Amino acid sequence: MEKIHHFARTAFAAICLIVISSTAFAQAPVQRSVDGIIAKVDNYVVLRSDVEFGYLQYLQQSKQQPSEEMKCQIFTSLLQDKLLLARAEIDSIVVEEPLVANELDRRIQYLAGQVGGVERLEQYYNKSITQLKEELRRTVREQMVMENMQREITSKVTVTPKEIKRYFNNIPSDSLPYFSSEVELGQIIKYATVSKTQKQAAREQLEALRKRILAGEDFATLATQYSQDPGSAQAGGELGFFKKKELVPEYEAAALRMEPGGISSVVESQFGFHLIQLIERRGQEFNTRHILIKPATATVDIQEAVTALDSIRTKIQNDSLLTFPKASKEYSDDKATKDNGGMMSGRDGSTYIPMDQVDPSIFFVIDTMQVGDISRPIPFTTEDGKEAVRIIYLKGKSKPHLANLQDDYQRISNAALAEKRSKAVDEWFRKNIDTVFIEIDPEYQECGGLQQLMQ
Repeated sequence: MEKIHHFARTAFAAICLIVISSTAFAQAPVQRSVDGIIAKVDNYVVLRSDVEFGYLQYLQQSKQQPSEEMKCQIFTSLLQDKLLLARAEIDSIVVEEPLVANELDRRIQYLAGQVGGVERLEQYYNKSITQLKEELRRTVREQMVMENMQREITSKVTVTPKEIKRYFNNIPSDSLPYFSSEVELGQIIKYATVSKTQKQAAREQLEALRKRILAGEDFATLATQYSQDPGSAQAGGELGFFKKKELVPEYEAAALRMEPGGISSVVESQFGFHLIQLIERRGQEFNTRHILIKPATATVDIQEAVTALDSIRTKIQNDSLLTFPKASKEYSDDKATKDNGGMMSGRDGSTYIPMDQVDPSIFFVIDTMQVGDISRPIPFTTEDGKEAVRIIYLKGKSKPHLANLQDDYQRISNAALAEKRSKAVDEWFRKNIDTVFIEIDPEYQECGGLQQLMQ
């Protein structure tokens, strides 16, 4: 079902989004309208064009024969998305706007890397990066909300060893997969940091702007001229109304300490340095404008990261009490892996990665390593364009083999957990169908999945 969701997006979004899969829907008649709406779920709609585009993408990428059943599944997936969003709104599941902006930046950088740079990306779509981000912003926000909602649904789902064994034993022997040589890899990453001099320069620039504002110059005018937040600069730095916990903590804390019209001191967050003006409070919401200055990143201290990792590597090798997982948790800058022992994950969620899927930048490094070895620091560039350094730990390496519980326990455990989570989501949808308003075009009311859910 995940592939179906992927196909059912706009042309640009389909390239850069990985969309949540889910499995439930509801039924009620709705008149077919001229604007192409074929389903409504509270304040959300499914358009005929969404289904048609998803179907076209499916046919082009899968090379399958036309199938009305597949079109029905695509519609079902889109309807499930809207139900997740509607319930998330009811349950106050939100995503902080800075996190959305950060995710947009990450995806744009990734896409730019795929086509040969930002300029090539803009030429390809004949749009500026700002325009591309604005087109994607709502879709990215909704996807992140759906991810949060699904995590909320499945957060307490676990599998026992007995369930894992039963799941494996239920796989027909002639359907067991054959795995090629795979490796289990850990990493500790240190990002190359902006120098203290560059940070100080950014802070001093904002301090100078603050003095000008306090001397009588207009905050909004200066925000338009100097702010490096493209999403708000053209609006005089105004962000609009947000609820508590929707902005990064440092920014929110500074904003809520002020009275309307007040000007903050310089505030540092993960996005850079801010100068904030509180415009208005309205109940639990507040509206601010800001000037964002990011430290110059033309020069980053890569050698400092190399030296730090070389020292960490030596400590692990010489100190029997400092294991690689402990060092990862204590020293790694990579939030995605530091709390799970630094272990990388394959496409299926397993810690074993097929050799043909290993990042080319480390393939030849690990090819000469023995199990248990830790590489010397390796400079690289992250998907979102950051300069970084990492050390690689070769925890394990498997030989080609038929799937079995001894060698593939973690992979099988992940698959069993995924199946159990899917069932939990199914059950959640069944329980929540009647909690939102749903209408469906008669053309799609006979979809098989709809009928199954209504039983």
